[in-house]
Amino acid sequence: MSHDFQQIAARIVEAVGGRNNIQQAAHCVTRLRLALTDESRVDGDTLRQIDLVKGHFSNSGVYQIVIGAGDVERVYEALLALTGLARATVADVKSTGGSKQNKLQQLVKVFSDVFMPILPAIIVAGLLMGVNNLLGSPGMFIPGKSLLDAYPGLSGVWGLINMMANTSFVFLPALVGWSAAKRFGGSEILGIVLGLLLVHPDLLNAWNYGKAAAGLDGASLPYFDLFGVLHIEKVGYQGQILPILIATWVMCHVERWLRARVHNSVQLLIVPIVTIVVSGLLALAVIGPLARHLGMAITDGLVHVFNLAPVLGAMLFGALYAPMVVTGMHHMFIAVDLQLIATQGSTFIWPMIALS
Repeated sequence: MSHDFQQIAARIVEAVGGRNNIQQAAHCVTRLRLALTDESRVDGDTLRQIDLVKGHFSNSGVYQIVIGAGDVERVYEALLALTGLARATVADVKSTGGSKQNKLQQLVKVFSDVFMPILPAIIVAGLLMGVNNLLGSPGMFIPGKSLLDAYPGLSGVWGLINMMANTSFVFLPALVGWSAAKRFGGSEILGIVLGLLLVHPDLLNAWNYGKAAAGLDGASLPYFDLFGVLHIEKVGYQGQILPILIATWVMCHVERWLRARVHNSVQLLIVPIVTIVVSGLLALAVIGPLARHLGMAITDGLVHVFNLAPVLGAMLFGALYAPMVVTGMHHMFIAVDLQLIATQGSTFIWPMIALS
C-alpha cells in the first residue's frame, strides 16, 4: 500500500502547532521525536486521525509520534523537506527537552543515548547465536542428534557464524566506548581506543583471571609494575559495561579540559596522548576494578532475587515493563542484559520483555 508521505508530514506539522512550534525533529526505529516550543498547541484528535499515526505521547520534553519501522524514515524526510529543519539526532532532540527532566530521567537518558546506537550490533549477535543454537542443539531436527552430528560438513559454517556472533560481545567495550564518547562530547576514536585497551590480548580474560585468582595449575595474577610503587593487575574487561562507561566519561572530561588549555599548534600531539595515558591508567588501576565488582554485584543481586522467587520476580517485571517503556526507563536494563549475557551466558530478561 502506497502512502503520500508529503501530505502525511504536512498534516503532522499542522497538528503539532505548525512549523514555528517545532524546534528540532529526529526519529528512532518507530517514532518521530519532536522538541516542541509549546506542547499545549498539539491537536491530539487531529493527530490520531492521520494515516500511519498509531499513537502519540510526551515524555520528558520530547513529543513522540508512533508511526512504525520503515515508514517513519520516509515521513521524517518529507517533514524535513517541508519545514526546512536541519537533520538532528535523537540525542539532540532530548537535549533540547532536557531542561524538563529530573535527575532520574537524565540518568535514563544517558543510558538510552549510549546503548541505542549499538543495539543493531547486539541484535545481529543474538540472531546469529540463534542460528548456531539451531545447528548445534541435539534433538531440534533429528531425534538424539544435532545437525552438526548428522552433517559434519556444517562444522565450518557453525564456527564461522559463532565467531561473527561473538564479535559484538568480545569487543563490546569498544562499541560502548565509541557511543559513550559521542554522548559525552569527547573524541569517538579515542573512545574506541580506550575500549580496545580494556580488551587487549595481553590482559587476562575472565576465564584466565578466575584460574589465576584461584591459583589453579600454578597460575598467578600478572601485574604491571610501575616504578616498584604501583602494581596494576593485567586483567581485561571483556563483556563489561560499567568500567568502559565510567572510564569514557572520565576520558571525555580529561580531553575537554586539555583542549581548553593546550595551544592549537600542539593539540593534535598533546591532547590524544595525555588523554589516553591518563584515562587508560585510571581505567586499569582504579575505575576498572571498582566498576567490575559493582557490575558483578548488581548482576548477582538480580539473579539472586529471581532465583529466590522466579515466578513473583517474572510477574512483577512483566507487569512493570510496559510502563517503563512509556517513561523510557527500560533503557537502563540494556546494561544489565549485556552484563548477564557476558557473565551468565544468557539473559532471562529478554524473554520476559518479548512476552510483555
